[in-house]
Amino acid sequence: MPRLILLRHGQSQWNLENRFTGWVDVDLTAEGEAQARRGGELIAEAGFRPAVMFTSVLTRAKRTGALALDAAGLKAVPVVEDWRLNERHYGGLTGLDKAETAAKHGEDQVKIWRRSYDIPPPPLAPGGEWDFNADPRYAGKAIPDTESLKTTLDRVLPYWNDAIAPRLKAGEDVLIAAHGNSLRAIVKHLFSVPDDQIVGVEIPTGNPLEIELDAGLKPTAARYLDADRATPLPGIPG
Repeated sequence: MPRLILLRHGQSQWNLENRFTGWVDVDLTAEGEAQARRGGELIAEAGFRPAVMFTSVLTRAKRTGALALDAAGLKAVPVVEDWRLNERHYGGLTGLDKAETAAKHGEDQVKIWRRSYDIPPPPLAPGGEWDFNADPRYAGKAIPDTESLKTTLDRVLPYWNDAIAPRLKAGEDVLIAAHGNSLRAIVKHLFSVPDDQIVGVEIPTGNPLEIELDAGLKPTAARYLDADRATPLPGIPG
């Protein structure tokens, strides 16, 4: 039966600075690089040899995946990049300091924008510093100006069905190196996590989440490879 590993990118510079990152293409910190390498070591220890790695078009995810594969001795694994695995688009919050935003708008409102399932932040104004419409990676794409977790799932799921699921159904093991919210979207889909519970699922940086699947791609078990840094996953079998 196929195995799937979800790997959230290591700490980025804006994670360290406590800023809303979303689609801004920031790099890993030294700590984030170390987390990625440790993730690769854990993948090797688990005997996991993916046939393919899927990742987003953002540097922090791509470098995490590359560092992990290198540390696991799997540099020859083919890599497929797609923007639909990008982090959630934080709209008008993009680039803002999280603490300053909470002080300005109130912690309750910011919590709703950050953690609710279907309420997005205000849209990103066109023409500003973080307008991604001119980015050649998104040329010809109908990209959003803000997203909730629900709308993130709406663009991740078709890619899952079209590109990732067929590889798993063919019996191949798959690694996905992506972001907190694009991976939460996949977790919600696979485990049918209720809307009110998915908001409490937090996937740690650099800690591979291994999921065993049956022939119909229904999970039969799941575990974090670094058990000491594991977080609860509501409704998910261990």
